[in-house]
Amino acid sequence: MSQDNEAIGKPSIIAISGKSGCGNSTVSKLVADRLGRRLVNYTFHTMAEEMGVPFVRLLQMASADASYDRTLDERQVAMAHEGDCVIGSRLSIWLVRDAALRVYLHASSEVRSERIRKREGGDSAEVLAFTKRRDETDRERYLSIYGIDNDRYDFADLVINTERMTPDRIADVVVAAIGGSNGR
Repeated sequence: MSQDNEAIGKPSIIAISGKSGCGNSTVSKLVADRLGRRLVNYTFHTMAEEMGVPFVRLLQMASADASYDRTLDERQVAMAHEGDCVIGSRLSIWLVRDAALRVYLHASSEVRSERIRKREGGDSAEVLAFTKRRDETDRERYLSIYGIDNDRYDFADLVINTERMTPDRIADVVVAAIGGSNGR
């Protein structure tokens, strides 16, 4: 897969997407480390930190103003095209159309919310409700801004159910799919 990109001088990009709590950031980092590639994982968490606003506040702002999504996504895509990399983001498999490998990580909202609760704290029922609301608002925003239905990922080269696999095992599967230890 990546040989075609290399033959024409384009970067070899592995795009990994999934909803919040699916393991996207963790798996992307593991794959980048294993392949010795640069990691692109610029998220709303990163943007909120840079802006000095709480994450939840930035999500509210993004719900009312599509420029936040466009800015985030344009920055990620530009960063990905700077050279060989692994990009982990909600929409990378849709937005980086020339990726050598497009991977979608899937898990139920219950499993994802429990992972988020363990990472960030909170009441299980409240985190589950927040996760489900976020899934709905994200989907609505992506449809409105880009015409992307993030519940339709059937075009991905690889779809992995992350519910029963460790991040290390998932990274193994992705590395094997790209063709080995260096991904080239």
